[in-house]
Amino acid sequence: MRDYSSELFKRIEYVKAVLKDAKATGIVFGNSGGKDCALAGIICKLACDNTVALIMPCGSKVNLTTDKDDALKLCGQFEIAHRVLDLTDIKKSFVGALDKVTSLNKAADININPRLRMMSLYAVAAAENRLVAGTGNRSERYMGYFTKWGDGAFDFNPIADLTVREVYEFLKYLDAPKSIITKAPSAGLFEGQTDEFELGISYNAVDEFLLNGTAAEKDRKIIDSYHGKTEHKRIMPSVYKG
Repeated sequence: MRDYSSELFKRIEYVKAVLKDAKATGIVFGNSGGKDCALAGIICKLACDNTVALIMPCGSKVNLTTDKDDALKLCGQFEIAHRVLDLTDIKKSFVGALDKVTSLNKAADININPRLRMMSLYAVAAAENRLVAGTGNRSERYMGYFTKWGDGAFDFNPIADLTVREVYEFLKYLDAPKSIITKAPSAGLFEGQTDEFELGISYNAVDEFLLNGTAAEKDRKIIDSYHGKTEHKRIMPSVYKG
């Protein structure tokens, strides 16, 4: 078990240093109502009062109901300023334009959502001298379970070293809303979607491997497969050097 009192202090100081180096005066982060953005948002708010959460529903019913409710609950409890930007119609318009030049498969379609959110976050950041806070955890990053140039794009990330297990422990220490802590991890990309169902493995198994180096044979195969095929997401793009 980490010393979360000490961890909180160090992460707050980290965020303050990042802002100072960038000469930025505020932070913006995407608040989906999930565990990771909750923890990142709390830390950012404690480090910088000028932190704003952008709640960005994008078509999925759960985005407009449970997720939005949890996002607002977090902002209310921790006094985080928030704005709601509904991207549903923008997504429809964009898909309609793309349909004229290509046929989108499921992966192409659902990855539009986090990329629209990334564009929105950076537009707000540029307009208001803010930095974009990343909200991904260590487990997701190792498995490559994020969208390249979507939720994988950020200026800094105060929770990137924490596994899913540790994120939950940290949130309990901070007394975050129970509804956020208890609901199944999900990117909310479509109805009924959960991270663990899509990955075919539990985060507990992934975390056990990352924290203790142990995994059942079938789990290790899944972990190694995801980590290997998503390496391109964790490195800068290849460029010709002559």
